[in-house]
Amino acid sequence: ESHMKILGKIVALFALVAVVAGTTFYITVEELSKVTPAEKKAKEITQYLDAYFVDELDPQKLADGAAAGMVYATGDQWSYYLSAEDYQSQLEANANAYVGIGVSIIPLENQGFQIASVTPEGPAHLGGILVGDILVKVDGEDVTGITQAEVVTRVKGAEGTVVELELLRDDEAHTVDVTRSMIDTEVVRYTLTQDSIGIIKIMNFDANSGDKTIEAIEMAKSDGAKAIVFDVRMNPGGRQDELVKILDYILPEGEIFRTIAYNGEETIDQSDASFLDLPMVVLLNEHSYSAAEFFAAALQEYDVATVVGHQSTGKGHYQTQFPLSDGSAINISIGKYFTPNGLSLIDVGVTPDILSEMGENDLMLLYSDQLLPENDVQLQSALGLFR
Repeated sequence: ESHMKILGKIVALFALVAVVAGTTFYITVEELSKVTPAEKKAKEITQYLDAYFVDELDPQKLADGAAAGMVYATGDQWSYYLSAEDYQSQLEANANAYVGIGVSIIPLENQGFQIASVTPEGPAHLGGILVGDILVKVDGEDVTGITQAEVVTRVKGAEGTVVELELLRDDEAHTVDVTRSMIDTEVVRYTLTQDSIGIIKIMNFDANSGDKTIEAIEMAKSDGAKAIVFDVRMNPGGRQDELVKILDYILPEGEIFRTIAYNGEETIDQSDASFLDLPMVVLLNEHSYSAAEFFAAALQEYDVATVVGHQSTGKGHYQTQFPLSDGSAINISIGKYFTPNGLSLIDVGVTPDILSEMGENDLMLLYSDQLLPENDVQLQSALGLFR
């Protein structure tokens, strides 16, 4: 045998060795050849932490942290890791239904959590909880020093069970017992102004958003609406199939959505010849993401709507979720999408036809659903186009 072959066999017999303070960790060359650099490093770090870290370690937290770090290292801001708990919460959110009490909260530094919104006719609403109340205790335990995610976990529970909440209102404490139940998230809200302008606010493009939006449009038409304002501000986006269903209903015949996957596969969604024949405006802001900004772009490019508001985010990748064996999941970008005119929104977003800026305070009120229509400068700019 040649010297090189003999040398190769000798090397294969040796182990890669790390020696620290008298402790030796072994990773054989054969094992090393089967693992990626990420796996090798993770194994080495785990061994050192197990051997030398001074405090107790939570293996699950280490695993979550390592997984989150790997996805973060891709450099893609739209890809992320979800712990098992967060993954279940997202599945509920995407279904636009969950078991809970029907509130959203905003953290207040060292004061608790302010009730930002209350679902109409939900358990919290029936229990007398109001927007602006400050949550300070859940089942008798102080929540002023914990994270928002931990509060949500404590408030949520099995359907039919009771949670005790202590709230402050005008600096006076009161306790409310609320029975958890299935909450259908408000997906679409329709109102008709005195001037017969239909305002359709689309909260997200997740489950049922397509049918709910079309239902709202049909209601506006039957009410004699002379124009429609679609409000997708603060909308985080959602599912392609729900978006396409709405666009197909609104737009005339033609291409409406094009995707190119990681493997080069191209898919094109088309609209049929029927369309919505009404003047339209789309309200957009810097917190309109993904399907929300695409919705505005498509109506703008077909020249069927005027876009009013603030430049949108600029997302042009689409993601899919891959569940992991421990109940967690990764959400990673697997392709890109393009507007009807073949444009990518990546790092560009949608430029409104009419720019309308909103102050920080009004933006927070809009987020918490407390901004009065008459004080909403962007909405008033949109309505002004029909007067």
